[in-house]
Amino acid sequence: MNHRDYIERKATVLAHSLERLLPTYDESAADNPISRCKGLPSESELVRVLALLDDIFFPGYREAFRTDEPLETLIIERMDEAFDILYRQVKRAIPFRWEGEFARYCGATTPLSPDEVEQEAERILGQFFQQLPRIRELLKRDVIAAYRGDPAARSYEEIILGYPAIRAIATHRVAHELYRLDVPILPRLMSEWAHRRTGIEIHPGATIGESFFIDHGTGVVIGETTEIGDRVKIYQGVTLGARSFPADEEGILIKGRKRHPTIEDDVVIYPNATILGGDTVIGRGSVIGANTWITRSVPPGTTVPGGPPRNQEKG
Repeated sequence: MNHRDYIERKATVLAHSLERLLPTYDESAADNPISRCKGLPSESELVRVLALLDDIFFPGYREAFRTDEPLETLIIERMDEAFDILYRQVKRAIPFRWEGEFARYCGATTPLSPDEVEQEAERILGQFFQQLPRIRELLKRDVIAAYRGDPAARSYEEIILGYPAIRAIATHRVAHELYRLDVPILPRLMSEWAHRRTGIEIHPGATIGESFFIDHGTGVVIGETTEIGDRVKIYQGVTLGARSFPADEEGILIKGRKRHPTIEDDVVIYPNATILGGDTVIGRGSVIGANTWITRSVPPGTTVPGGPPRNQEKG
C-alpha cells in the first residue's frame, strides 16, 4: 500500500466524520446532555485518594513503608496529600449541587462565588477528615466480622489483603461520608470504581451499620436508600433493591424517596436472595434463605426458607 495514498484516504475519512460530529456538540440544543465541560472531577485523582486513605486505615498493608519511619509521619504525609487532592475535586464537584444537567452549568456561574466555593470545600473537608477515626474503627469491626463469619479465613491480614468485600466496604464508608456532606458525583465515582474492582455494587447513599460482612460478594447490589443495621451478613448475588419507580406527571422518575429495604441487626441473607421495596423491613435476627424473592416485611427472628435455583430446569 502506498503510504501517501493511505494518508490521503485517512484524511478524507476523518474530515467527513468531523463534519458530522461537530453539530453534536451544540450546547444550545435542549436534548444535548453531553457538552464540552471543563474542570470535571477526575476519577484517577479519586482513586489516588482512596489509595492514600487505604494506607491510613491499613498502614503497611497496601503500600510498603520504611520500618524505621514513625507511624505519625506515614499518616500525616498521606493525609496531607489526600487533603490537597480532595480539595481540588470537591471544588470541581460543588457546582453539580445546583444544576442537574452538564450542559446547563458548564461555563455558567453557580449560586456560590469562587471564593464561597473554596470556603465550602474547606468546610466539607474539615468535617470529612474528622470522621477518619470513626471510619477506621468501623473497618476494624468489619475485618473482625469477616474473620468470625468465614471459616476459611486464616488471619486478619489475609482478610485485609485478599477479601474484595473489605475493599468495597472501605470505599463505601469513605464515599458515604462525602455523600452525607452533599458532595455530588465524587461518591458515585468512588463506588463505581470499587464495583469494577470487586463485583460488589454499593450505592454511596446506603446506610450500613458496624460489623458488616459480605461473603464472596460477586453480584451483590445495595441500593441508595437501603438501611442496614449492625452485625449483618450477606452472601453473593444478594440484591437489596427497589420494587417500583414512581414518576411525576412528565414521566420523570421521582427522586429522594425511600425505595430500598431496611435490614435490621443480626440478619443473615443467603446467596441470590432479592429483597425489594422501601417499605420492606427484615426484622432483627432473621435468616433469609437462598434464591428467595421478598417484597413484604419479615418479622424479627423469622427464617425464610430458600427456594430452588432460579435457572433450574423442572422435570
